[in-house]
Amino acid sequence: MASTQVLAERQKAPLATPTDLESKAVKDITGALNALLADVFGLYVKTKNFHWHMSGRHFRDYHLLLDEHGEQLFAMTDDIAERVRKIGGTTVRSIGHISRLQRIADNDAEYVTPEDMLAELRENERQLIQSMRETHDLCDEGRDVATASLLENWIDQGERRHWFLFEITRREVDRE
Repeated sequence: MASTQVLAERQKAPLATPTDLESKAVKDITGALNALLADVFGLYVKTKNFHWHMSGRHFRDYHLLLDEHGEQLFAMTDDIAERVRKIGGTTVRSIGHISRLQRIADNDAEYVTPEDMLAELRENERQLIQSMRETHDLCDEGRDVATASLLENWIDQGERRHWFLFEITRREVDRE
């Protein structure tokens, strides 16, 4: 009888991973992580777009910087998705799913100046950091220390990316 009940439960929720977190916390945290994952994918693609289309006198420096930023963002994606699964949720399944969840706007412009590229990425990084802080708060409320710990590292990485972009985009008048 017990094995029939276990089989029935598995068929109802074949991807449910057992966790000691409360179901509301899992729902809230996985929802926030999936939105975060969509934002990270969107920011990754935008960063690579700007990396590929960079031009001008600082081309090499900016091109290499954006490549580094893209690598950091892409490295986050698998960790975020796996964290969602570890705590019992399901994650994004397609580009369409990502586009429905992402909050960081795409940029499909034919041409963007290097200065505008960097300023846009700077603001997007600020948005991403804010979203990570909000997700961290949810993790604290739900006692999900492992996800909170990952977020702390990603926030630090995001702050570094934001800092670099901020310093690059500062005007001389801002420095005085």
